[in-house]
Amino acid sequence: MGLVLCLAALTACDGGSSTKDGQAGGQTAQPPMAAPSGASTAPKEVRGTGSLKGKVIVIDPGHNGGNAKHPEIINRQVSIGNGRKACDTTGTATAAGYSEAAFTWDVSTRLSKLLRAKGAKVVLTRNNNTGVGPCITERAAIGNRAKADAAISVHADGGPASGHGFHVIEPLTVKGHNASMVPASRKLGKALRDAYRKDTGMPYSTYIGTDALDSRDDLGGLNLSTVPKVFVETGNMRNPGDAAKLSSASFRQRIAESFVTGLIEYFR
Repeated sequence: MGLVLCLAALTACDGGSSTKDGQAGGQTAQPPMAAPSGASTAPKEVRGTGSLKGKVIVIDPGHNGGNAKHPEIINRQVSIGNGRKACDTTGTATAAGYSEAAFTWDVSTRLSKLLRAKGAKVVLTRNNNTGVGPCITERAAIGNRAKADAAISVHADGGPASGHGFHVIEPLTVKGHNASMVPASRKLGKALRDAYRKDTGMPYSTYIGTDALDSRDDLGGLNLSTVPKVFVETGNMRNPGDAAKLSSASFRQRIAESFVTGLIEYFR
């Protein structure tokens, strides 16, 4: 997920997953996309059985490919309910230069195809990987306006290279903003965690959280959401082993499939 940015290097400098906001920056009001294209693998049946017909799922691909070129937009401070934070960040990248923004966009387009095949209505918070943003505030607002049944913010971490594994970030209550969605978000987080671990084999994070769960109140996308939402840090891009997995198209397809399984379990 996005850290406070190192614009020149396209890597995070906000202290790894412990301080980043994991949503993308201030793209000028791009409309949410309900039917994206771009995943190279055709939809297939996934492990979870059941329909998602009638469910509204918001997918929030962290960051955006054009963020680094527009610091004047993404550095703008916005209110996150209990303080202020940059509109967005550039995100992190692997040592080979595969950006988090490109990764999250690929996973999200794969996921959107699978979810539509299950009958869900899908809304994305950005339309491509060439723009800027939208701000973390708008990302939350898109889910709220859609009255989403569930929202997933897709990320990869920029933690210490010695650490590996994935974790799910769940919301803490921010008074006057997100209290009503916290219990459901925690249920969603556990369902996605369990499915992700089982379907991908990625281990729990060795450097943050407990049993791959971390609770935070410094992320605008969670603080301002009124619908169930979590961030999934799918692995550590700064760790060579995790980076190799996240750079694999077949592994990214498995990630998308695991999210569908987790959502089906969440709605049971």
